[in-house]
Parts: sequence; C-alpha cells; structure tokens
Amino acid sequence: MTRVEIEYCVPCGHLDRAIDTQRTLLELFGRQVDHVALRPGDGGVFVVRADGEPVFDKADEAYDIEAITERVRERV
Repeated sequence: MTRVEIEYCVPCGHLDRAIDTQRTLLELFGRQVDHVALRPGDGGVFVVRADGEPVFDKADEAYDIEAITERVRERV
C-alpha cells in the first residue's frame, strides 16, 4: 500500500495547509493508503511524497489540492 508524507514548514505556518491536505487524502483514499504522515520542516518547504517520491513541491508550482490528489491517485 501507498505511504504518503507531507513535509511542511513550521515557521512559515504551513501546518493548517498540511492538515487540510492530509484530511483530503484520507477522505479520498482511506484504507487504500498505509498512512498519510505529517513531517515538520523549515526553510519554506511544502512537499508531498508518495512512497518516498515527490508528487508535489511548493518550490516548483503553486499549491493545488486537485493536482496533489490526482498524483497520489496514480500511486494508489
């Protein structure tokens, strides 16, 4: 099963966005994923990984929950 990790910048205040992303992924994929883990970070990071591979990085593109869910769906 797929393991999803959301690394977010604590000092930047990305916790709410990380929780919203986690909730959305759990609501959509539920038991189809092993876990959706939150990983605190810094330096402006907001990266979503599926099985260790980045599927979204805020440094490369604007936050888009629909794009994130589609990319995770491809891994589930």
